[in-house]
Amino acid sequence: MYGEERRKQILNRLKAGKEPISGTELARELEVSRQVIVQDIALLRAFHKNILATNKGYVYFCEQEEESKCKRTIKVKHRDSDILEEFYTIVDFGGKVLDVVVEHEIYGQITVDLIIGSRQDADNFVNKCKNSTSKTLNVLTDGIHYHTVEAASEDILNQIERKLLEKGYLIKE
Repeated sequence: MYGEERRKQILNRLKAGKEPISGTELARELEVSRQVIVQDIALLRAFHKNILATNKGYVYFCEQEEESKCKRTIKVKHRDSDILEEFYTIVDFGGKVLDVVVEHEIYGQITVDLIIGSRQDADNFVNKCKNSTSKTLNVLTDGIHYHTVEAASEDILNQIERKLLEKGYLIKE
């Protein structure tokens, strides 16, 4: 199979999927190495900006659907032990954590896509953190970080902010 045909299959697979697809899974399906998939994704992302690389795999998002959602960037501070409660608070009110952003003194803004939309996603992320020797990004900034949160309405985003403020996580500027 040639590269162009393979990339077309990858794009179709991503568009058809509801869940993130790992590079390893795509490599197995297309009978190539994971590195070939990483290169193909890089080429695809150059033309299709709506392909995200998350910690759970690659995901394609429809810009039309995204526009109907409300988004807000929130600034929070907490310990690693509070990550699960923070995520639960957001998803229990109907929000989705799209990313985490830290402002690093040397590197500037560092952004990582998360796509945490359920308690299961939150549990999976926290378990991955516990089973890793790596540290979370908020250790670089004494627990201060930002999330882009998506929800169906501004009212839901307001409720999420109120609850995070009650729990002492939200930093109002």
